[in-house]
Amino acid sequence: MNNVFVYCEIEGTTVAEVSQELLTKGRKLANQLGVQLNAVVAGTGIKGKVESQILPYGVDKLFVFDGEGLFPYTSAPHTDILVNLFKEEKPQVALMGATVIGRDLGPRVSSSLTSGLTADCTQLEIGDYDDKKTEKHYEGLLYQIRPAFGGNIVATIVNPEHRPQMATVRSGVMQREILDNNYKGEVIYPEVAKYVPTVDFVVKVLDRHVEAAKHNLKGAPIVVSGGYGMGSKEGFDMLFQLAKELHGEVGASRAAVDAGWVDHDRQVGQTGVTVHPKVYIACGISGQIQHIAGMQDAGIIISINNDPDAPINKIADYVINGTVEEVVPKLIKYYKQNSK
Repeated sequence: MNNVFVYCEIEGTTVAEVSQELLTKGRKLANQLGVQLNAVVAGTGIKGKVESQILPYGVDKLFVFDGEGLFPYTSAPHTDILVNLFKEEKPQVALMGATVIGRDLGPRVSSSLTSGLTADCTQLEIGDYDDKKTEKHYEGLLYQIRPAFGGNIVATIVNPEHRPQMATVRSGVMQREILDNNYKGEVIYPEVAKYVPTVDFVVKVLDRHVEAAKHNLKGAPIVVSGGYGMGSKEGFDMLFQLAKELHGEVGASRAAVDAGWVDHDRQVGQTGVTVHPKVYIACGISGQIQHIAGMQDAGIIISINNDPDAPINKIADYVINGTVEEVVPKLIKYYKQNSK
């Protein structure tokens, strides 16, 4: 009771990375609260195939719902599984990925339980809260931290009275880390029919198409990103050349994506992808908080900008003051000569 719960999303019998990232964070939160970490996963033909992908992250109790109609995901059965399970287990914290599924499932569950939900969190912490109106003091609340007002401020949201405290987190925001490959957690296989009425299976997925990612921006060790300062779509051609020489990937700011210079799936930031590369090269990027939220944990940040006062320079490890038109070709030439 009153444990930390993580909803694990799956593709077939493979647990999503974002869920494993949340299990890692959930374990830390559970330790701070002195409670257990629980997880729930639902699918078809998953018994015996998902446990080893979940338990090593420090899960004390895993609920595996295995039944026909639970994969591919549809809203009704997964909602009833979580709502009815949470009514029984009464978790104090419930986390899920801010994916297409999480953004559909989270609001349905929180609405049914009247618990509230904070979407797209970038940080989760445990702390105390003093309500000045009621003069009540609360201990051990979940600080749900996320950018607000278009990313111009960072808001810390608390939910003092209602449970569970629910939050969704985007993929890549948290670090994924196995606690113990031999972690001994309890696995429970509930009877699906006790949680899901047959009417939930009226909606069936007749055809489903999953498109493979065109690139590995999230997992790239080096990311070369361009902003509005690149000036044009042709300007990005230079970045693709540089990324090729560095064996990296090309990212972009929202301004560059909105201008149509690069595909949306390369957008780095609050409303795009969160990356943790060893080296992040920001070319012509001013560095608004929305963008910084998606790359600030890079190992080394290099800024190429002709504005010495650009906000991104404040978090950069190295700043090259100059236009991208003069600096980037020199970098390409240098790496071509020295990479053989």
